[in-house]
Amino acid sequence: MDFEFFSQTDTGRVRTNNEDSVAIDAAGGVVVLADGMGGYNAGEVASQMACEFISAELVRWLAQASQSATDVDVKRAMDICVDNANRAIFSAAHSNPTYAGMGTTLVLSVFRPGRVLVGHIGDSRAYRWRQGELQQITRDHSLLQEQIDAGILTPEQAAVSANKNLVTRAVGVEDYVLLETRVHELQSGDIILMCSDGLSDMLDDRQIAEVLTTSHSSLPEAGAALIAAANAAGGRDNIAVTLTRAQGATEQPPKAWWPFRRLGSGA
Repeated sequence: MDFEFFSQTDTGRVRTNNEDSVAIDAAGGVVVLADGMGGYNAGEVASQMACEFISAELVRWLAQASQSATDVDVKRAMDICVDNANRAIFSAAHSNPTYAGMGTTLVLSVFRPGRVLVGHIGDSRAYRWRQGELQQITRDHSLLQEQIDAGILTPEQAAVSANKNLVTRAVGVEDYVLLETRVHELQSGDIILMCSDGLSDMLDDRQIAEVLTTSHSSLPEAGAALIAAANAAGGRDNIAVTLTRAQGATEQPPKAWWPFRRLGSGA
């Protein structure tokens, strides 16, 4: 199975700086998207640190491990890379007053034959587009999502709430953070959309699906159309979008590999 990748970020129509970051390594099948938060430039620093650190470390590990690594091994490597990035951002935030309070949301994908491992922290999202249907495959770590789950708010009420940006999990805010990771099966033609809340706050799932349906066979055209639609709806935040299309026959995952010991271990 082959994969085609695209990414784009946009400042939006209200903000003057861009705190969204993206890193893609096509050879390693790794896509990282982060939406930073914090004081002057601090959110931008946090999101860039997360994307660059996680992408570099994870791609290095995958190159050493080869395609024979099991999904369990890859998940452990994802956890370790995110934990190391979290500690680095947390340390920077506490050692430099300029960066005090900075953090970032995160959504991370590792593409493998016939499936994708998706991990996330906060309210940056991943969706799967398959045969004209859009499915959200992450669940926000946010106050609104907790209120929806508890029956306090309906999804319609949450859509107009003033508490949209209150996340319950973020990278770099505490000395430990949990990456929620799931494996999703892929079919040829599937597209995985990852985005910051600058897209999902401006467009609901129906509107995102409409753009993907009516737009464009090429990923760059589809990505540009999504960003244009978010800006047309107000563009109140930075917008980050990645699109990854699976192509070719589905393969079965390997059944076994050496026991995971430490990141980068060849033993």
